[in-house]
Order: sequence, then structure tokens, then C-alpha cells
Amino acid sequence: MAHGEQAGGQAPGRIDTSRAHPARIYDYVIGGKDHYQVDVDAGEAMMEGWPSLRVSMRQNRLFMQRVVRHLAREAGVRQFLDVGTGLPTSPNLHEVVQREQPDASVVYVDNDPIVLAHAEALLTSAPPGRTAYLDADMREPDAILESPVFKELLDLKQPVALTAIAVLHFIRPPADGVLLRRLLDPLPSGSFLAVSTATDVYAPAEIGRVKEQYESRGIPMVTRTEAEVGAFFDGLELVAPGLTPVHRWRPTEEQAGVADEQVAMLGAVARKP
Repeated sequence: MAHGEQAGGQAPGRIDTSRAHPARIYDYVIGGKDHYQVDVDAGEAMMEGWPSLRVSMRQNRLFMQRVVRHLAREAGVRQFLDVGTGLPTSPNLHEVVQREQPDASVVYVDNDPIVLAHAEALLTSAPPGRTAYLDADMREPDAILESPVFKELLDLKQPVALTAIAVLHFIRPPADGVLLRRLLDPLPSGSFLAVSTATDVYAPAEIGRVKEQYESRGIPMVTRTEAEVGAFFDGLELVAPGLTPVHRWRPTEEQAGVADEQVAMLGAVARKP
């Protein structure tokens, strides 16, 4: 496979611009360019209910960058499987890890047509790194594991980092944990799981209003307690500082002054023994 390649075969013509879409709402709120008026309206309604939504989403994006930088730089991981990729926003995951490990391989997985339409923007690896986009549904993990893309780019004799960033709150339990385990089980010892997902622990009323806006547009949203998120990591070895609000995971100056009440995302990284 080439250094960057799209796989899956779905046509981007499936994009429905009449309904708000979670990837496009996220794109609008964090300041991206790939959204429509219906997504702007949804994002504005959500931020009216909770003005800190933009802070929370941006801190989640920064969490992803710190996590994968740590995994590439400190843990030496050279293979990444990113499910629920979302719209490309630079720096993308592969850009972060390939700065640390130029030969890193990254498989992006998403089934959203808007993401597929922009997949070429994800596929910008320079040799020797490899990047591919797989049009597949996380809710069908076997299709991911059996895909030629997965088999070609990821060597299961070496550690793989499985990342599920801001995607599990769109999957209702108990399917969420089952799906994660199905993807994690084939990965070898020394692999990692990184997760961020929504919580209403710190700002319950405000997050409730955001959740209502998602649900009113036909988008399911699940908020979880620390214990519920922690269960995703059962049997794994949490990497310090463990499960925290995403802005408290190995913070840098970009997290200075951010309060827990402004962030509705819990995150953690753990190693598979």
C-alpha cells in the first residue's frame, strides 16, 4: 500500500447536509472549516447551553496530541489504530506520531461519509511512515480486524496503540465495552488503549443541556461516571496519572487556567500486560 491510501469503497455522495452531524459539529466548535449551516446552528445552540463547550472540545483535541506523542516518544509505539477518527484537523494523529517515529504506521477508521470525503487530507505521510483510512464501522469490529488495510499496515507481533478519542459517548452501553475488547484482544502484550469520552460529573446541568441538543437531532449521547469509564481499562495497567479529566493528563502550558467545570471529558491511557 502507498504511504497514504484510502480504502473501503464507499462513495462520499451519502453526505446528508440537512441534518447536523457530530463530526461536523465538533469541527465547527473547535474552529474548523468542514461543516454546514445546520451544524453551525447545532453548535451555537449547544454553546448557548454551555459556553465552555469549545474549551472542552479543544482540550480533548490537545489530550489526543499529548497522548499519542507520549506513546510514540516515551513508549516507542510505531503502530496506531484510531477508531472514530473524525474530520482532519492539523496536527492529525499521524503527524504527531511521525514527528517522533518517522516510520510509524497509522490506520484511521471511521464510517462517517463526511470524513471519507475529506480522507485525502489525512493521507499525507512522508516516507518511511504509512497512513491509511479505512471506511468501516467501529460497531462491526470484525470488519476492521479482517480488512486488508489492518492486516497490511499493522504487525500484530509488535505493540499497537488503539485510540478511541471522543467516540464512545455516541455508542450506548453495553456495546461500547464489548467493541473495545474485541479490537483490543488481538493486539499483543505491550499494546496500549487510549480513551476519552464524555462525563457530566463536573458540570451536570450544562452537559445535560448539550446532551438534549444532540438527542433532539437524533444523535445519541452517553455520559459516564469515572467508574464507568474506568471499566474500559479493567485488566490493563493505567499509565500515570491514570483516569483524569483530559486537561489534567500530563498538562502543559496550554492547560493553564482550565477548570474542571469547563471540561466534560474523562481520559486515560493503559498498557496491555
